[in-house]
Amino acid sequence: MEAVPLQDFVRALDPETLPRVLRVCSGVYFEGSIYEISGNECCLSTGDLIKVTQVRLQKVVCENPRTSQTMELPRNFKGYFTPLNTPQSYETLEELVSATTQSSKQLPTCFMSTHRIVTEGTVVTEDQLLMLEAVVMHLGIRCARCVLGVEGQQVILHLPLSQKGPFRKWEPSTPRTLLQVLQDPALKDLVLTCPTLPWHSLILRPQYEIQAIMHMRRTIVKIPSTLEVDVEDVTASSQHVHFIKPLLLSEVLARQGPFPLSTEILEVPERRPIFLSPWLGSLQKGQRLCIYGLASPPWRVLASSKGRKVPRHFLVSGAYQGKLRRRPREFPTAYDLLGAFQPGRPLRVVATKDCEGEREENPEFTSLAVGDRLEVLGPGQARGAQGNDMGVLVCQRLSDQAGEDEEEECEEEAESPERVLLPLHFPGSFVEEMSDSRRYSLADLTAQFSLPCEVKVVAKDSSHPTDPLTSFLGLRLEEKITEPFLVVSLDSEPGMCFEIPPRWLDLTVVEAKGQPDWPGGSLPIATVEELTDTFYYRLRKLPACEIQAPPPRPPKSQGLSKQRRHSTQEGGVKSSQVLGLQQHALLPKPKAKTLPEFTKDGSSMYSKIPAHRKGHRPAKPQRQDPDDDEHDYEEILEHFQKTI
Repeated sequence: MEAVPLQDFVRALDPETLPRVLRVCSGVYFEGSIYEISGNECCLSTGDLIKVTQVRLQKVVCENPRTSQTMELPRNFKGYFTPLNTPQSYETLEELVSATTQSSKQLPTCFMSTHRIVTEGTVVTEDQLLMLEAVVMHLGIRCARCVLGVEGQQVILHLPLSQKGPFRKWEPSTPRTLLQVLQDPALKDLVLTCPTLPWHSLILRPQYEIQAIMHMRRTIVKIPSTLEVDVEDVTASSQHVHFIKPLLLSEVLARQGPFPLSTEILEVPERRPIFLSPWLGSLQKGQRLCIYGLASPPWRVLASSKGRKVPRHFLVSGAYQGKLRRRPREFPTAYDLLGAFQPGRPLRVVATKDCEGEREENPEFTSLAVGDRLEVLGPGQARGAQGNDMGVLVCQRLSDQAGEDEEEECEEEAESPERVLLPLHFPGSFVEEMSDSRRYSLADLTAQFSLPCEVKVVAKDSSHPTDPLTSFLGLRLEEKITEPFLVVSLDSEPGMCFEIPPRWLDLTVVEAKGQPDWPGGSLPIATVEELTDTFYYRLRKLPACEIQAPPPRPPKSQGLSKQRRHSTQEGGVKSSQVLGLQQHALLPKPKAKTLPEFTKDGSSMYSKIPAHRKGHRPAKPQRQDPDDDEHDYEEILEHFQKTI
């Protein structure tokens, strides 16, 4: 088959013969290296093979042949069309008359000229219909006597038989719908008329969308029929051609088999790495992979190391076989205590820093000292100083003594417990009291206790020879994430498998020849993957990882606003006092008090926590009682004020 324009091929295509394989003979390139516009292909290279699977009519453009004006017709246009000429054309009027007299039809006959004719002071346009009545001698010349209708009047014209055309006969025919005209190859590019349109004559120019399959294209390619490219039908000689269709790992996951599946990497997404694993560097173009199916179980736990300046982050599979032991949890606020509270499970904590209660807001808001023991009872409501209800955490104060009389103390506390109300924004610091030495599996731990949870790995996963979790003093299990993973192995190392999340590492692969063998026994899977910091914080933004809303903001202190108004009224006298207080705060503290004192008695460990720690912001200096001050700061201040 000879090369033809794509538009002509589509117009003459019979949909019943699909699919058809085409070869691009004359490619087209869109300026700017853009290969797709609005989802349609706009660039095709010479030699490309296209397997046309479907052709859809997009729109129909109606053109006025006289003025070149255009309008777009909807595909469900209800008007009817009648052709104004036939495919047969005649170069002169003499040929038209001869063909008419030799046929069964006799004069008169109607015809149209494809060019404008000027004769006897009259202009005949190419869209006007003429009726040839007879052949007569006019001024000694054989002429065709024609009748032209102009504005409701008939004008007689004598056209010589030597008048050049081309001319086309017009024969009345049955009106046809828009789709009938487009489906009839004999009416292609013919001049038509439609009573419902404003133009007497028109030409229909349909535009189609071609849906095709191309090599190395993952989706169906959409090509407009107006693309200026020449194609050749090579269906007969291309029966052996196999069009390679790339796949994303997400598509492999969606179709769920068959597994195992041998593939080859075509493209790796260009983005920051998500894992700090050695196998990640092997995922390159051309690497063969074996996909064994969906990982089980589908959930993972996000964990972070503790006890180091720079924490490390891990994604631990639900199939992790290491043994874990619970560690006391730390809670910076009362709101965190409320988040960890579970009805029916006792939660006892110890305060690790002094904190003054907001008694001006509510007299029941209790102050806490280092070493105070509390048992969380649950959430509650309390009325603030402004009469509004605010959320609180209801606790019960426990005795400081622990030992042999524990049961007697519990009975006494049950008879007359001291209730403690803590606002949810209470900035205390607490550590959990616990005596659980049981060893848990990851599945049992997440099923019995809420996350976050502090643990220590006491036995590594036997299937993971280099289990990194055993080297940390503690781990914080933060969130449980449910996400499908694919179990994959490198073709060069089938003995070691790892899990890839298609959602975050969606490789483009192609099916490779050959069926891989399923290894005997269980697959050796790496159950712990270390995460990059960037991907870790990205995971923390997922809906499954979103922590509870931040605690409510504390109410504004009325005493502070009154103090500010009072300070503006006192003026310069107050400013001198403030200067003295600032200088007092800047005076150095004695070095003898900067180091903590440790005792051998472990029961008093909470009372000896230092006020300053390396790497933490120091607490604000507390006001000291002038009677207990061991230094002569007052004399220094008096001398300093006198010098000013």
